[in-house]
Amino acid sequence: MKLKFKNQDFQTDAVNAVVDLFKGQRKKQDTFSITNETQLNLDVGIGVANALYITDEQLLKNMQDVQKRHSLQITDDLAGNQYCVEMETGTGKTYVYTKTMFELHKQYGFTKFIVVVPSVAIREGVNIVKAI
Repeated sequence: MKLKFKNQDFQTDAVNAVVDLFKGQRKKQDTFSITNETQLNLDVGIGVANALYITDEQLLKNMQDVQKRHSLQITDDLAGNQYCVEMETGTGKTYVYTKTMFELHKQYGFTKFIVVVPSVAIREGVNIVKAI
């Protein structure tokens, strides 16, 4: 089975918006790893995150630059480092977040991602993408 994707500017813009949040981040050359001890404790919030080497001030500046570029309301805090990309139904969200993960890994060496989906149907669609 061969998948073909048509590059659409709005999808590329969404990927770049997330990737640009981390401008100035140096690339980490680690591979994904987890210890048995950490595995046992994941349910209580203990784990090893992607290393972030830029300051909160740089992250905020990057976020505001992205907001200006897309004519969004400028925020003055990082709100707990939580970011949201909103897209309409049928616009390729699964493709966008998958491509975003690849780009974040390629540019910054990030290896850990959490994807939260709102329904069983969407989760099953994600499982299909993961299996390919």
